[in-house]
Amino acid sequence: MIASRARVKVAAFAKINLDLRVLGRRPDGYHELRTRFQSIALADSLTFTRSRGAFRIVCDDPACPIDKRNLVWQAAALVWKAAKRRGAPKGVTVRIDKRVPMQAGLGGGSSDAAAALRALSRLWHVNIAPGKLRALAATLGADVPYFLEGGTALGLNRGDVLVPLDDIARSWVVLVVPDFGVSTKDAFGWWDEHTGQDGRDGRDGQDGQERQDGKRKRRHTRSANDLEAVVAARYPIVRRLTRDLKREGAVHASLSGSGSAVFGVFASRAAAERAAAAFRGRRVVVTRTLSRKECLRLAAK
Repeated sequence: MIASRARVKVAAFAKINLDLRVLGRRPDGYHELRTRFQSIALADSLTFTRSRGAFRIVCDDPACPIDKRNLVWQAAALVWKAAKRRGAPKGVTVRIDKRVPMQAGLGGGSSDAAAALRALSRLWHVNIAPGKLRALAATLGADVPYFLEGGTALGLNRGDVLVPLDDIARSWVVLVVPDFGVSTKDAFGWWDEHTGQDGRDGRDGQDGQERQDGKRKRRHTRSANDLEAVVAARYPIVRRLTRDLKREGAVHASLSGSGSAVFGVFASRAAAERAAAAFRGRRVVVTRTLSRKECLRLAAK
């Protein structure tokens, strides 16, 4: 975190989901998940500068909302309230340099929110205990708490209950981002339609569920992401891209989160760059995994 009396600059790293299991729909309308998060070096850059007037967001991506819909604005409101200040946040302008694609399943908005919680706490001299900070993060979104630390972690419940795992060995990641986005709400809605309101199988027989002795048992396709089948049913390119990444040598390939980005994991940078060359004409990013310690250290640079 680069800080001066008037400015704080932070990096907000993206994530991939090494696997994602949807265990069912909860009574509160959310979904019970079991997923493994993994940080990657692709990151947005956020610069918080003291200014006059209302809290303001500027962004180099015109598709990014700069009003109260943006989680950075909502994070600012939480820190402002924690500082026991009245009214709406003011006195800071945030510049977001977007590098993490939106609606791609890479957690860009959530990571920006976590970065804002940390940066504004420092800029506004608000001492928020770690437990309280995680609680504030959870109100912004189920995966926002993960981005406060990063690395490799197991996400349970809605993805907001975190169990730190040993960091995986450094690997290289090829991201292929289609020219469409997928909203999380839509992806889970398609999963609900596919499984039926009572959790029974959809008629196409993929990623089905069955009840036996009153207990739900899952049987999965080969995909590591339960949302991949329902997203690929609408966008067949998703299945083709994961297949092509495996053909190019990925040791693991999948949809990330609710998509639309797919990723392949490679043992070396050279292998990743060779594979990326096969996707010329598409939006492709070659990056690497980050450990928890790296996330905390590099977020400040």
